[in-house]
Order: sequence, then structure tokens, then C-alpha cells
Amino acid sequence: MTTTLQDIAERAGVTRMTVSRYLRTPDKVAAQTGERIARAMAELNYDPQRPVAMPGHAPGRTLGVLIPSFKNQIFADLLSGIEQATRASHCQTLIANYNYDPRSEEEQVRNLLSWNIDGIILSDKHHTHRTVKYLRAANIPIVEVMDTQGPCLDMQVGYNNFDAGYDMTRTLLEQGRRCIVYLGSLDDRRDECRFQGFRKAMQEQKLRAARINPRAMSSQRLGATMLEQALRLHPELDAIFCTNDDLSLGALSWCQRQGIAVPDKIAISGFHGLESSREMYPSLASVVTPRYEIGYQAAELLLKKIADPAFTVDSVDLNYQIFIGETLQSRQRIHEKRD
Repeated sequence: MTTTLQDIAERAGVTRMTVSRYLRTPDKVAAQTGERIARAMAELNYDPQRPVAMPGHAPGRTLGVLIPSFKNQIFADLLSGIEQATRASHCQTLIANYNYDPRSEEEQVRNLLSWNIDGIILSDKHHTHRTVKYLRAANIPIVEVMDTQGPCLDMQVGYNNFDAGYDMTRTLLEQGRRCIVYLGSLDDRRDECRFQGFRKAMQEQKLRAARINPRAMSSQRLGATMLEQALRLHPELDAIFCTNDDLSLGALSWCQRQGIAVPDKIAISGFHGLESSREMYPSLASVVTPRYEIGYQAAELLLKKIADPAFTVDSVDLNYQIFIGETLQSRQRIHEKRD
């Protein structure tokens, strides 16, 4: 039996119009009322009705995609892979941005589910309790991307951020660096996993695992500021490991302006291995992640599970590579992930 808005309204003790308003503009509904409606939706396993298709558009599958930033090249690569995988199957994608905010992700998940999507791709593995309840109630295939460490809601595609942080730090240590400072992000669980890998590698050598976390979103300007701070706190530092290439590029530019020799005085390494940072001079040492392939595989998994609900895959690890660029040593090379 199909659950209707009226069923939810009766369960929550509100009008049908209030339920409709909550689905469209939840911020315009009182908090307590919204809580009752959300609870009723979860109890009834409500799957909102898909809006009528627009003229000239054939009905088909629709995937929801949640990314934390439209400005980040990392997620542009991810979306390219998703688009390539869905194009041949005439599958539509609905994309939403949540600005690295779990509460915003919760709202966007609810909005996407109101379109009766057939599956969803999430760019994070840490969600609010209510987000998880919405997703469980929707009973659709879910793929979480960009990390494979630990359990997932349904399926996951990506790489192990802890291992990547550990391997890059080991590479820095093998190049003779001893005072390495980790430059992190504002609030990102993947960043925390990378730092834990960094810390393990440093502790194995009985070295201090120093970290600086910013108070703003990552940018090249922030990378320069964080390196300045790192040098004030740790004047003996001889390397930095940045949680993304933006910070690394900013730090490199600052060193060039200050006349600090890279890598002779300070080695610089980043994360994600953007093509532009590997092709520049000096080329940036980085962990190269397969964003396009992750997007493609995630969409493929959703489409397979939509077609065959019995299909099951827990985790797909696409690994990473360590690119030893000229910011680490004068002759660049690339390493596969260690076994």
C-alpha cells in the first residue's frame, strides 16, 4: 500500500499542506513540527511520489548525487565519471551541494528523496542520525565515495585515506625528512583519517606528529598562511604534508616569493594529484586519487543494483599512487600503493 502525504499528516498531527511545505521548504516549518513530520515519514517508510515528467522527456531512472563543493576540482572529476556512466543508460542525475555541513547534507538528502530518486551517491560517510533514517526509510541503493575505511551504509567506492596518509609520510621519511608538519582542513573526516596515517608513520620513527588545522576553507592563500604559521611554531621543519593540493600550491608559491629553496630547504607534498599541479614546474609531490574512476564505478554499481536488487558489493577500493614530484626530490617518479 502506498503511503500518501495525508497518511503522514495524520500520523504527525498536522495538515497535508504542512507536510508538503516541510518537503519543499523545511526551514519555514516550526522545528517541533518538522521533528514530528520527519518521525512520521520514517515510521511509515515514506517514499515521496516522483513529480510528473516534463513534456518531451521520457521517464527513466534518476540518481541523486551529493557533493560538498561545486568549486572543488576534485568533485568536478567525480561528476565527470558519474556523467559518463549514466549517459549510455539515459539516466538522469540530480546534483546537490551541502558545503561540508552535515545539517545541510541532511536537508539536501530529504530534498533529493522527495523526487523519488532510484539511487544516491554520497561524498561522505559520516551523516546525521536523521540523514541515515531518511536513507534507510527510502530503501534505495546507496554508494558512499572517496573513502573505503570502515563500514558503509550500503556500498562504497574509493581508497583508504589512512593508508594514503601513512604511505606519503613514509615517502617523506625515506627522503630523509624528520620535522614534518601536517597541514589539515577545517572539518573533514577524510582529512582526519589521513592525519591518523601520518601520525602512525611519524610515531613509528619516534618523531613528533605536528599538525595545524585552519579556521577557514582550503585555498592557496590559506596554504601560504598555514606554512608561515608552521615555520613560526616549528622553525626547524623540513617538510609539510598538506591535505589537498590547494594548500600545497599556496605553500609553494609562498616559498618562491620568500626565496626558500624547494625541496632543498622544505619539501612539499599534497593530496589528490591534480593534473595541473603535476605538470607545473616544479611538479608537486602528491597522493594521486582516481576521482573520475570513482564516479564512474559508483554510478555503475547503482545502476546494477537498481536493475537487480539482489546484486551486492560491499566495497570497491580503487587505490591511489604516490607521485614523487620535484617538490620532494629533483627527479620525479610515481609509486604504486604499497601492499
